[in-house]
Amino acid sequence: MARWTAADIPDLTGRNAVVTGASEGVGFHTALELARHGARVVLASRDRGRGEAAAARIRAETGGGAAEWLALDLGDLASIDRFAAGLTAARGGPERLDLLVNNAGVMALPRQTTADGFERQFGVNHLGHFALTGLLLPELLARPGARVVTVTSGLHRSGRMDFDDLMGERRYGKFSAYTQSKLANVLFALELHRRATAAGTDLVSAIAHPGVARTNLARTGDPLRGLLVTLAKLPAQPAAAGALPQLYAAAAPGVGGGDFFGPDGFAERRGHPTKVRPAARALDRDAARRLWEASEELTGVRFSAFDRDGVRP
Repeated sequence: MARWTAADIPDLTGRNAVVTGASEGVGFHTALELARHGARVVLASRDRGRGEAAAARIRAETGGGAAEWLALDLGDLASIDRFAAGLTAARGGPERLDLLVNNAGVMALPRQTTADGFERQFGVNHLGHFALTGLLLPELLARPGARVVTVTSGLHRSGRMDFDDLMGERRYGKFSAYTQSKLANVLFALELHRRATAAGTDLVSAIAHPGVARTNLARTGDPLRGLLVTLAKLPAQPAAAGALPQLYAAAAPGVGGGDFFGPDGFAERRGHPTKVRPAARALDRDAARRLWEASEELTGVRFSAFDRDGVRP
């Protein structure tokens, strides 16, 4: 994959994709390049104005590429349920889905809760994507070799799962809550791969991180944190470059379940996509199973489409 760029994406005509958080930043550039290469792309985000403007920009820049916006608030389980149902209704029947890119996220927030009472960083970054993936699983399994790309951060390596206080009710740190949610992303993606394999499916669950890219992610935190994050990002690569690892995971031939991609430069901060290794904590299968079970309990979403002949992985 030496110096792989978006120009190397193969023809995606006939493929259906959903990209969360696609109104701006690396999510926008991911959706743009998928549409440029022929995919029908749904941009899933909260803000109608920004979402519809992003979809219109993609159609303009691609000469009429298929891009549309649908409302999705990953901090609201009811919104996630409506999105999953609406994805089918918008097309007048069951929708087959080739690609789900779990890209959206928030960072370094003062403690807040979602509509369902979850700590917001864990709720949006992990639980929202867990629920969305579970609800869209039947559509993904209907397409041979469908992919789920879960976007994390290189900072997952600093994360620790506090199963006794997942919501930070006893003790909360903005940055530790963020890195916990990013570690949860990797644990989830690897467990999804194991369960997909055990169920005898060909679903590919891959992982990517953008390195250090110029985006508006830090604006969701307080001004001091935003300043610190901005300083830490200097020098940073453009959002279009930050999108390359997840585009590789989403579209390059030969990507396998459990593969993890990030930039090939120093400390994985910038560069072209390459395979990278997750933190040792992300390889803890007991922690992954525990997180999965907690996520099922919290969201009420079971990946029942994996059940075959009464066998559960």
